[in-house]
Amino acid sequence: MRRPPSAAGPPLPIFAFFLSFVVLVVSVFFVANVFAPSVAAQATDRIAAAKKEGTLTVYTTIAEKDWPALVKPFETRYGIKVTVWRAGTADVLHRAIQETAARKYDVDVVHIGSPEMEALAREQVLLPITSPAQNDLQPGSVPAHRQWAATLLSVWVQAYNTKLIKKEDLPKAYKDLLNPKWKGKLGLEGKDEDWFASVVDVMGGGETGLKFFRDLASINGVSIREGHTLLNNMVISGEVPLALNVYNYMPEQAKKKGAPIDWFALEPAIARSNGVGVARHAPHPNAARLFYDYLLEEGQQYFVSMDYVPSNTKAASPLKGIKIVQTSPARSLDESGKWVTLLQQTLIRRR
Repeated sequence: MRRPPSAAGPPLPIFAFFLSFVVLVVSVFFVANVFAPSVAAQATDRIAAAKKEGTLTVYTTIAEKDWPALVKPFETRYGIKVTVWRAGTADVLHRAIQETAARKYDVDVVHIGSPEMEALAREQVLLPITSPAQNDLQPGSVPAHRQWAATLLSVWVQAYNTKLIKKEDLPKAYKDLLNPKWKGKLGLEGKDEDWFASVVDVMGGGETGLKFFRDLASINGVSIREGHTLLNNMVISGEVPLALNVYNYMPEQAKKKGAPIDWFALEPAIARSNGVGVARHAPHPNAARLFYDYLLEEGQQYFVSMDYVPSNTKAASPLKGIKIVQTSPARSLDESGKWVTLLQQTLIRRR
């Protein structure tokens, strides 16, 4: 009787095993000694080319008082002069688009809010970039087209009056806000439709997520305010014991000055980002690319010193270990009106 063939097959000949081992060793040697130096050489060549260009121009919205702390280390390290044109978000956006349409190529790097960066990408103002500097960024920091990357995050957290609320009594999750003990104690900044949309997603999306906010308004009520600074101050005064959406640096700075306020983050914390992109027709492309990588790596520590939350997960952060979800820049562009209306219908008019 013929015996069935062995499922394992014949043993691997010693020579074949030895040959496989040799191939593996050669491959590792090739990667370590050919590919890696090639990457390093490319970086060295880019730095040399950037230094030869000697300058670059950045359009940005970053505060004038903050810009020197960010730029000086770059200029000192590379000997490259950074010229800055600073204006409001809409002005930076319009100037970059209009100049590109007119084929007037003055800007090298743009740094503004991510919805506006996404608008520039749609207008083909920015250059798609793949860089090792992108690998350590928070999830959601680099869109699929890679025409910009998030540099810093403005994170909404929850702030509370420490004289009125004990730390051990704080809610642990968004759903805990439905507990009747929070009746008459909650405050909200009423123009953060992108925060609102993101929390709707977190709470199940669609009608399920909207129902969470309707229940919140019905059960406990929400005091609607305009302005994060105002809301933060009302927590300090005790008029709003618990605020649901203030930027993390606001209560932290007030706390350091002795105000009766502290903050915590319901996870996932929601963040709005600012991003950086290299102009598609940058007159100083190597210097622009070098500055792009700088903002995503070494420059992150300077954002932290300005009380921003860094996008790079390896940088020190006041929200280290907290899960963060970034708002969708595309949704902010395409659906802003829809979410403004839903926020008003769900919370403001309902109040």
